[in-house]
Amino acid sequence: MRPGTVRNLKIVKTTEHGVYLSDGSEEKVLLPKKEVPETARKGSELSVFLYLDSEDRLIATVREPVITLNQTALLTVVSVTKIGAFLDWGLEKDLFLPFAEQTYKVRPGDQILAALYTDKSGRLCATMRLYKYLKNNAPYGIGDTLKARVYDIIPKFGVYVAVEDTYSGLIPKREAQGNYVPGSVLDVRVTRVHEDGRLDVSPRAKAYKQMKTDAEMILDRLRDCGGRLDFDDRADPELINAEFGISKAAFKRAVGRLLKEKLIVIRDGRIHTN
Repeated sequence: MRPGTVRNLKIVKTTEHGVYLSDGSEEKVLLPKKEVPETARKGSELSVFLYLDSEDRLIATVREPVITLNQTALLTVVSVTKIGAFLDWGLEKDLFLPFAEQTYKVRPGDQILAALYTDKSGRLCATMRLYKYLKNNAPYGIGDTLKARVYDIIPKFGVYVAVEDTYSGLIPKREAQGNYVPGSVLDVRVTRVHEDGRLDVSPRAKAYKQMKTDAEMILDRLRDCGGRLDFDDRADPELINAEFGISKAAFKRAVGRLLKEKLIVIRDGRIHTN
């Protein structure tokens, strides 16, 4: 009987402290008296969640937790202490989130996406390091528009996201232009489905749609800067990303559109409103 799981167990013994449940083996677990249904009798089968009490003893509850072992769920931060944070997961004893398992600093009241795991001591804990807990069998295809929550950023690869808080996704480095904040929720579009089921996603629309948005952003910046930018579409990609949060290719497409519409001119290495 593993902590963190829901089991159907039978009552095999009644005591003043509650009833003992078993799966047919010699192992037994206590369901405290205050949680025993009035109609329950010896031989009755109950669906219970197994976890550890304050003294790390296996115990059962008929309450349904928000999260079970190796699954992910949105949980609320109840408190933050010197040893880590504690989360509300629907049981009397709050769930511990060690500092080492946090990917960004959490505060009381925050809602965070977390997974449930057992540590080296066998205790149930939460983690915000979600990569191995997210599912790969996403029922989505290329072009689908979804919600994705940022949970980790590795510049070498890109921005890791939980698609619909359930499935594994990545905004590849080439698409991850601009600033991303762990915990933030984005509108994304599926651009690739890998053989293992993981998704590549983009926070940007298809190129022909995104071009209009980017062009409007550049025009707004020109107005704010008095009608002139001190660089053109040959500028370094780093400068373009820092200024607009888009790739050089996207910048060139948008500038090309504005030139075609005669809304701007390029002169002496600078962009001017026309």
